Amino acid sequence: MFSLIAQVARFFFRSSNDSNPASHAATLMETADVRAGLDAHHAQELRVAASAYLSVVR
Repeated sequence: MFSLIAQVARFFFRSSNDSNPASHAATLMETADVRAGLDAHHAQELRVAASAYLSVVR
């Protein structure tokens, strides 16, 4: 659980430093797609985190 929180925090800080920041939820979903072939459980956790982010911002 801690690793998921750490990874989500990294996405927020990384995307805020970009010159063209992407949506945090989009970044999490893209990473989930990449991780799907390697670790399905981790990919699902990232998708849940993206959904949670969207539910808070809306």
